[in-house]
Amino acid sequence: MAELLRLLLRVSEKAANVARVCRQEAPLFQLLVQEKTGEDKNKKFVQDFKTLADVVIQEVIRHDVGAQFPEIVDFIQGEESNKFENGLGESVTVTVRDTEEETAALLATVLDGDLAAAALLARAIHRDPAAVDADGPNVPLRASELGIWIDPIDATSQYIEGREEAPEEGRLSPSGLHCALVLIGVYLRSTGQPVMGVINQPFNRKDPASGRWQGKLFWGVSCGDVNACSVTRAKSGPVERRAPSVVLSSSEKRAVKDALSSLCGPEKLTYASGAGYKILCVIQGSADAYVLSEGSTFKWDSCAPHALLRALGGGVADLTESLKSASEATVELTYHRPNARGKGADRWANCGGLVAYGDSSQLSAILEALRGKL
Repeated sequence: MAELLRLLLRVSEKAANVARVCRQEAPLFQLLVQEKTGEDKNKKFVQDFKTLADVVIQEVIRHDVGAQFPEIVDFIQGEESNKFENGLGESVTVTVRDTEEETAALLATVLDGDLAAAALLARAIHRDPAAVDADGPNVPLRASELGIWIDPIDATSQYIEGREEAPEEGRLSPSGLHCALVLIGVYLRSTGQPVMGVINQPFNRKDPASGRWQGKLFWGVSCGDVNACSVTRAKSGPVERRAPSVVLSSSEKRAVKDALSSLCGPEKLTYASGAGYKILCVIQGSADAYVLSEGSTFKWDSCAPHALLRALGGGVADLTESLKSASEATVELTYHRPNARGKGADRWANCGGLVAYGDSSQLSAILEALRGKL
């Protein structure tokens, strides 16, 4: 597990470099933000260059992890399909090739011969990042017991829009590049329990001298009696004696907002973009919980940050199932089985909504406030 953690940290940084390059290099940035019209509008590669950026990141992670841990490769899943249709109607499967030149040639077929953009992407894909290390724990698990969920760029809309405001220290950012994350979660195939997570925040701070963005890494391992995390949270007093602070989506149901406002006070309800980022806010302690009543998140959104929360003594509960539970036991999300009634991506939706929490006593208070309201 320690070896796998080091690898995931390294590939997450390579993925973050790809995300930054797509915004920093003019030929790629123009494709990222450009909205074609007229005859060009039907060219999927232009309309969905943001999806190509996602796919490239996903395939980088799949390639590098599969090379070192072939036992996992068939259990690496992500948000995106790696099949594209170019402007000539040709179907192209995006993969990472053995050399930078081969990868550039493949990407050029997706990008209708845009050699400059293809070369820039291929260079970022094959560039080794600076050494990334972590003093992670050794846990006696075999690679053949594990599966991986990847969200290559969580909060893609914020990544595309690209607002650059940074939050104050200890405060969450409601929107902007700060919310865009690379998420890599590891789970047990037998139980679906998340056991390791890596979160890379590619746009953590902007260097005033170079004008280039620098990232930040977060990781956690939770397996049996072993819990380790790169994040340490300061205690702010007995949690049962204070009202929790809760982060929500701005589109959350009015009934949920009203119920939580009564519990917490309206000043303790905040709003932010990106499911992964909202759970990161709970991990870092800038919010006590994240509540979502809709089934609009997926396994790739929650697996990585769930593992970090578990390492810190918290978790991510299925909201609907926890509210239905006759006992006070909560029902945690798992990651190994699709929803029997779902189709396509919805097979992997967190269809019961979720509550990400740092402390079980505050989770109980939140569930009690929401009972009978949904």
